[in-house]
This record gives sequence, structure tokens and C-alpha cells, in this order.
Amino acid sequence: MKLVKVGENAVADDSADNAADHDLARIGDIAKKYGVTLRTLRFYEDKGLLTPKREGSTRLYSRREEARLKLILLGRKVGFSLRDVKQMLDLYDPKGANTKQLRLTLEKSEKQLQRLTKQRQAIDEAIEELTAGMTLVGEMLGARPVPVAANG
Repeated sequence: MKLVKVGENAVADDSADNAADHDLARIGDIAKKYGVTLRTLRFYEDKGLLTPKREGSTRLYSRREEARLKLILLGRKVGFSLRDVKQMLDLYDPKGANTKQLRLTLEKSEKQLQRLTKQRQAIDEAIEELTAGMTLVGEMLGARPVPVAANG
């Protein structure tokens, strides 16, 4: 299989491969596209979250791997651990109804929403306290006479 440049992406040119393999992108292209480092992609691969194809030392990402990366990044954005993300991704069955995966995802999402709501409440309280403190300090500064520079 050889890679050819199509637009901004390198894609595989091998008619014997299935349709999903025709849009393979190199690791650098994927890193740029999703704003992650090469190290991040390799780390996700080491943790079993991504399994890019290999051609020699070149990592090639299919549409499936890109979709998995999008889900990983979304999961991280909303605060899921990589372990949670992996559990949810590993339950995916392209030929099944994925009921178990969907239930687990909903369960983990409800728990994470509760955690985030508590965090937001704590942040709102901290903002209120900080604002009140800043107002008090500002008033104290406003009430004090401004020191006059000594003539000297």
C-alpha cells in the first residue's frame, strides 16, 4: 500500500483494501487536525485507546480511529478519566445494538454531571466570596487618605 497526497491528508492508494481504509491519515496530520501532540497520540495508543495501522514506523489513522479520538477528546473535555473512556469505547460492537455501551455511558455521564454541578457550585461560591472581598478591599482603599509625597 502506498500513500498519496490528497488535499491536506495522506491517504492509502490500494484498491484491495476495504472502503474504511482508503482515508488513512498520518499521525502528524491527525495531531494538527485535532490540536494534540504526537506524544498524546502515542500515549493513547500505548493505553489501548487507539490502534492505528502501521506501515513500517508510520502510524496511519483510519476514519474509525479518528472517530475514537474525537470521543476520547470529548470524554477528556467533560472530565472523564481515560479508564472511563476506554471502558465505554471498548464496549462498542459495530454489529450490535450497543445497549451495554449506551447504558454504561449514560451511567458514567450522570455521575460526571453530578460532579461537575458540585464543582460549579463551589466555583460560584468562591467567586462570590472573592468579589465580596475585593469590594471590601476597594472600599478600604477608597476610605484611606492618599499619602502625599514628601517634598524633599
